[in-house]
Amino acid sequence: MKTIRIALAQINPTVGGIEGNVLKICDYIRKAREQNSGVVVFPELAITGYPPEDLLLKQHFIDDNLEALSRVIENTKDIAAVVGFVDRKDNILYNAAAIIRNRKIIGVYHKVFLPNYGVFDEYRYFRAGTETPVYTIDNIKIGVNICEDIWYPEGPAKYQALAGAEVILNINASPYHMGKAHLREKMVSERASDNKIVIAYLNTVGGQDELVFDGGSFVVDKAGEIIVRGRQFEEEMIISEIVLDSCNASSYSPLKLRGGRGSYELKRGEGGFEEEVYKALVLGTRDYVIKNDFKQAVIGLSGGIDSALVAAVAVDAIGRENVSGIFMPSPYTSKESREDAYELAKNLGIKIIETPISNIFEVYRESLKMEFKGLPEDKTEENLQARIRGNILMAFSNKFGWLVLTTGNKSEMSVGYATLYGDMAGGFAVIKDVPKTLVYELCKWKNSNEGRAVIPERVLWKEPSAELKPDQKDTDSLPPYPVLDPVLKAYIEDDKNFDDILSSGCEIECTKKIIQMIDRSEYKRRQSPPGIKITPRAFGRDRRFPITNKYRSY
Repeated sequence: MKTIRIALAQINPTVGGIEGNVLKICDYIRKAREQNSGVVVFPELAITGYPPEDLLLKQHFIDDNLEALSRVIENTKDIAAVVGFVDRKDNILYNAAAIIRNRKIIGVYHKVFLPNYGVFDEYRYFRAGTETPVYTIDNIKIGVNICEDIWYPEGPAKYQALAGAEVILNINASPYHMGKAHLREKMVSERASDNKIVIAYLNTVGGQDELVFDGGSFVVDKAGEIIVRGRQFEEEMIISEIVLDSCNASSYSPLKLRGGRGSYELKRGEGGFEEEVYKALVLGTRDYVIKNDFKQAVIGLSGGIDSALVAAVAVDAIGRENVSGIFMPSPYTSKESREDAYELAKNLGIKIIETPISNIFEVYRESLKMEFKGLPEDKTEENLQARIRGNILMAFSNKFGWLVLTTGNKSEMSVGYATLYGDMAGGFAVIKDVPKTLVYELCKWKNSNEGRAVIPERVLWKEPSAELKPDQKDTDSLPPYPVLDPVLKAYIEDDKNFDDILSSGCEIECTKKIIQMIDRSEYKRRQSPPGIKITPRAFGRDRRFPITNKYRSY
């Protein structure tokens, strides 16, 4: 029997924070050595952070990354390490993994399959690798590959197994969306059982702008069974003792890589993802605040469900002492909204500041009365209120250095039910990719998890309203959210055509109106702050549509 102790360093690097990343990598090497590990494994592009985007176009950034790798190498006495970095050969860049042992590089692997879809654009920066080598560490034959490589049945893992590899180390920076952990495990399990090989899957963890990396690293045996699994959304080191049957390596000759990426699907509703999504929002918010050197955040509290969820996430992300709520009543703010905003603040233990906007609103109307004389009040006056609130929030941000967290959800952002320079004004959009129906489920989960009504019960059942005119309801402008959200998912995430959406039971005129609102609101979304991706297709990096666009889907 042969054994190897593998340490999977599920770390949270920072893009561009090379110095801090190297210190963290070296610290985990030390911890792995203390645990008598034979090899310690780090995520894809661990030295630079992922994705470094156009930092890769800076020559000195690549130089700094290579110099940092040399410092990591010096810290590998009496241990092997696999470290993600950017390699450069003849001025060509590669997404690479350094295989290091006892202060020497014994090999460099170049990622073969470069993703160029969704949030990925690796062809912009990297050239694909062409080799699938196998290395010997502690008398064990080991194949190393990177992220996308493992998704192809006819990819590197197969040919490394044919070359005699007994263990595959697959390093990743795989962004989160609902249910993706299940998809990864299913795919890697198939890869392991098909090739009769142990696979250690390591994923990075942390927030990077719109992306959240959820960790959830694991090891799968030759039968495809998971033998150890790391936590989601947390840094940790997962140590696994791998026991292998002694056998001779099979003969091997180079084979051309071929075949397509495997297809794995998970439909929404196949599991209760509320806890998973909530933790993703917390991690994404925490890292955006901390990594961008903010200390505190501010939220406009309306007494509604969206601001309640954002406030709860913010408190869990950065602490109640670092979150402030601003309640900005207008002439149309209800007594119930005031009560709910104050009860929420009390339940969360955050400071609430009341700044009425009625007087400011009247000054605006007085200033515009000559030009608007004889014209009925409409969305102009509604949007004025939202923009006054946006100005107030930004004033607090400027004065105290607080980051403004906006409160618009995916349903609203999809159809443009939001005000430019008003409720869209801010630095980070926490629930930008969370459909309204899921907002309710997350709030219910939060209360259930806390064992008390942190989010006031009335907020969960009262009819949603922007309260910008008398007796206003969201349904004055939109279909009910249980009707709206399935159409949004079909059109935005699934790219279904008009007829396919209708076949699922939506009415013709209703569906046409929704699609029109989505298409016409691209210019608004383009000006919105970044927000956390939690669905398979989010606005922004994931879905890039032209603003000027005459194509219609109906």
